[in-house]
Amino acid sequence: MLVQSGKTTNMPKLLAFVNIFVESPEMDGVLEALTKLEHLEELYEVTGEFDIVTLVSADGIEEFRDILKNKIMKIKGIKSTVSSVVLKAHKGPKCAGENNHSPPTVPV
Repeated sequence: MLVQSGKTTNMPKLLAFVNIFVESPEMDGVLEALTKLEHLEELYEVTGEFDIVTLVSADGIEEFRDILKNKIMKIKGIKSTVSSVVLKAHKGPKCAGENNHSPPTVPV
């Protein structure tokens, strides 16, 4: 939270898509462990290059680094990840005016 002139406002959150490669026999355990992480906004088992796609929220880049390094990458069965930080949402539930979410921005 950010306090400005006695008013409390929500700081914009950093959003990042984290694409995850999983050792096949560990898929169910990985999914179960990921569902327990509080910073995962969305979680999908997918076809294609990656096995899992997640949307992670954090208060900033340092918190995102901690989530990735100390939570996601510590889960047994995760081989590697590829992350993409959201610069701006143009359509969807994370845009301004939809579901009362602030548009995500990257802190400068």
